Amino acid sequence: MYLPAGSYSSFVITMTAEGGASCTKTANSAIVIERGKITTITLTGLSFGASVPTGAINGRFTINAGGDKVYFSQGNLQYQASTGTWRFATNQYDCIGNSNSSISSTNSGWIDLFGWGTSGWNSGANCYQPWSTSTSYADYYPGGAYTNNLTGSYANADWGVNNAISNGGNAAGLWRTLTHEEWDYLFNTRSASTVNGTANARYAKGTVNSVAGVILFPDSYTHPDGLAQPTNINSSGANYTGNNYSTSDWTAMQTAGAVFLPAAGRRYGTSVNNVGSYGYYWSASYYSSYYAWLVYFSSGGLDAEYANFRNYGRSVRLVRG
Repeated sequence: MYLPAGSYSSFVITMTAEGGASCTKTANSAIVIERGKITTITLTGLSFGASVPTGAINGRFTINAGGDKVYFSQGNLQYQASTGTWRFATNQYDCIGNSNSSISSTNSGWIDLFGWGTSGWNSGANCYQPWSTSTSYADYYPGGAYTNNLTGSYANADWGVNNAISNGGNAAGLWRTLTHEEWDYLFNTRSASTVNGTANARYAKGTVNSVAGVILFPDSYTHPDGLAQPTNINSSGANYTGNNYSTSDWTAMQTAGAVFLPAAGRRYGTSVNNVGSYGYYWSASYYSSYYAWLVYFSSGGLDAEYANFRNYGRSVRLVRG
């Protein structure tokens, strides 16, 4: 940093750390800069906080053995066909539910259950538009081949890669869908905080604002004071009734970095079922000619490496680094 010779009573220095976090510091003591001399300015109390992307929850989650971390979006992905608008749900516990049955290319309502790879990018699949309702699994092959993932040459078939999310930075390429390996690592392998005596607390089932689903604890998490401690942590066989949090409770937990995946159900053609009891979240990975990988949960079950028909409409929860 170079300053012209002279006397300075106060100036502000803004520094940006790798990853985008910034820190601003004001120097108030009198500084005299003399030509030809090196003056050292010592600043104390510097702190670089994490820079949370627009539309993201501030908790960070490790997704592989290499230590890569992601932020989750503030809610499930939603789409309005009449305007071609993509957005994240306002609240993490929001889901469209049975109104997904109104899915069409002209629907002025919102939907949040999508067939696999239906980002709107013409990948070569028979069904690639977000309003697709075909019940044939073979219509959802990116590039016309069932062995293609929503990555690499077909990354634009991923909803987050191809589209600008209006309340998530409003530019394409900012977000993506986790692969099935990443979902599995997040649920079953990563190191995390100790919560209510459970080491490596990764998830717990429960209800938020009376909506059933799964709570994800970030790598570093401190449960807010005054709230009931989570129970049945990391228990895939637990039901939803063990942890019940109000909207005000959840505001505190979300501020601490917690993520909630609501049990938003699924769609087959234009028929919607299992809303409030089952959750199905797509991965970016194919499994077979019939199936793609996804996360599945219910009251009494959870599988982060579950495979099922790609022609069903299911939830999409995006992440970014």
